[in-house]
Order: sequence, then C-alpha cells, then structure tokens
Amino acid sequence: MGIRLIINRVHKSSLLLLMLLSITACGQFIANAKQEFAEDLSATIMEFNDPETIKKGVPTYLILISSMIKGDPDNPDLLESGAQLYGAYASSFADSTASKKALANRAFDYASQALCIRDEQFCDVKSLSYFEFEKRLATVDKTLAESLFIFVSSWAGVIEANSSDWNAIAELPRVKAGIQRVLEIDETISNGNAHLYMGVMESLLPPALGGKPELAKKHFERAIEISNGENLMAKVLYAEKYARMLFDRELHDELLQQVIDADIGPSDQILINTLAKQKAAELLLDGDDYF
Repeated sequence: MGIRLIINRVHKSSLLLLMLLSITACGQFIANAKQEFAEDLSATIMEFNDPETIKKGVPTYLILISSMIKGDPDNPDLLESGAQLYGAYASSFADSTASKKALANRAFDYASQALCIRDEQFCDVKSLSYFEFEKRLATVDKTLAESLFIFVSSWAGVIEANSSDWNAIAELPRVKAGIQRVLEIDETISNGNAHLYMGVMESLLPPALGGKPELAKKHFERAIEISNGENLMAKVLYAEKYARMLFDRELHDELLQQVIDADIGPSDQILINTLAKQKAAELLLDGDDYF
C-alpha cells in the first residue's frame, strides 16, 4: 500500500508539473503570437501606398495593440511595437493637438516601460540629473541600441507634440544625448533615422542664435547615404529644416524635385515615401511664398 501511495502521489505531481509546463508553454505561445501580429501589422502598414486608408483604419488596431499590452504588460517587444505604432500615428496622422499629445504620451509610456524592463537603470529617467543620465547612457551597448532609439525617438515625439511648453522643450538636451549615444553605438539603426533626428535637432536654431547648420547638413547627408537614398523623407526634411533655414532655394528645390521624381522604393518604405512625395509637392508649391 505504501509503494502504491507513493507511486500515485508521484503520478499526480508529474501531471501537475506537466500541466504547469503546458500553461507556461501556452502563455509563451500567446505572447509570441501577439508579438508576431504586432510585427506583421507594422510591416503591412509600412507597405501601404494610401495614407488616407491608414489614417482611417489604424486607430482600431492601436486600441487592439493596447489591449494586447494590457494582457502582457511585461513583454518589451510588444511594448516597443506599440510605442512605434502610436508614435508614427501621432506624428503623421493626428488631427488635433490634443490627440497628438495623447498618442505621443502613450508611445513614450510604452517605450519607457520597455526600456525599464530591459535595463532597470533606465526606470527613473525623468528624475535623473542630466549628468547622471549621461553616465547611464555611457553603459548602453549595441544589444540595447534599438530599444534606446525607440525610447528617445518617442521622447522626441512628446516634445514635438508639446512644442509650446517650455518644460517639454527643456528635455530636448536629454533626447539629443540619447540620440548621440545611439549614433556612437550603431549609426545604421532604423535605416539611418538616428542621423535624421539629429539633423532636425541641429536645425532648430539659426546660426545667429547658436544653431549648427553645417552639422545638421552632415547628419542629413549621412541619413540619405545609409538608406542608399531610399528614405525619401530624409531629403524632404533636409530641404524643409536646413535649406529653408539658410534660404538656399536652389538646394531646396533640387532635393524636393528628386523626391518627386524618385521611385516609391522598397516595400518597407512605401508609406513613408508616399508621405514624403506629398510633403515635397506641398513644399515646392509653397516655395515662392517662403523664399
């Protein structure tokens, strides 16, 4: 009887262990499925050539992504996918200032949570002094470069959405320091977009007020080079932020005409390049009034 009882207990404990393992495996499968869906959704959006359809259709999926994150809040990959989707929609499609702020804030919240999960020293970034933030940035290696870029670019989105708030603008040096660290680790992250962000930030002030347009020019040109000229938005921002600041009409029109004449590019650039072409046409049309 004693042996039978022991065997029975071992059998039951084995079944319990298998059940727990099955639940764990199932949970991992669901987590993986969520992440795969988010990645497929992002890829599909980037391959669309109709921005209006994206503007109307994506809000439903933003809510869906948020519901997935609510059910799996400790999944950094899912959080970063959510941050990128919300950030992209905020910067390109939000209809009002209030909406842009809300979407950008959610993008930043998700990116912040993800970075905190990956490296706990970044869990309290906003409470840090600039000096301490720089010290922690110096510890970031290539394995964390993409996560850091998602974080600081989301932070830049919040600042853009709150451009009339001096408290938000005061955080810009931290964002710039974060982008600079990304460039030091891997300048090719996100197809050279770290250079694009830096180019825009270096173009915020004219030379008379301490701006560094020549440094901005180097970043814009490097972004174009890294993307092999396929990221047309780099040329649009180069024209809008740099050429207009220096009143260089020739460079302005040349860059924008190149965008209009260019092919739509690879599949993962279709949406952004479609938007770039639209923006280029608008800037060219507005050129006479500006210059």
